[in-house]
Amino acid sequence: MKLEYVIYVDASPEKVWEALVSPEGTRAVFFGSRLKSSFEVGAPFEYVGPGSDGGETVHVYGGVLAFEPGRRLSYSEHPGPSYYDNHAELRTRVTFELEPSGSCTKLTLINDEWTENHPGFGNASGAWPMVISSIKTWCETGKTLDFGW
Repeated sequence: MKLEYVIYVDASPEKVWEALVSPEGTRAVFFGSRLKSSFEVGAPFEYVGPGSDGGETVHVYGGVLAFEPGRRLSYSEHPGPSYYDNHAELRTRVTFELEPSGSCTKLTLINDEWTENHPGFGNASGAWPMVISSIKTWCETGKTLDFGW
């Protein structure tokens, strides 16, 4: 199982990188969540943000596999503890790659290495297009998308 998306963003790789790792960027493009990590290879990370009960929750967590500013971010990922009792057994890999392309940036997102029978595959296949659309919109306009939730 593999999800792969490519999109072109009318912004520099540095601006797209900001959307992926800065507190302001991640809140704008990851549904109000912020990414917490030291970003060293092997370091833990968490996307923490609003939960369904209104409080904060850990939506996903894992470990940093690659961190090359302006170029590549990759991490292993588990769903947050509030989603599945066996969250620690469920794993995927997420990789963002950025490449300059003329005056814009080619953004490639690959979500692979899914644990067999991972129940989050369907949700991810619906959420990733929203995330990359949000990255594009935020980088190009400074605005966030309203998905009506």
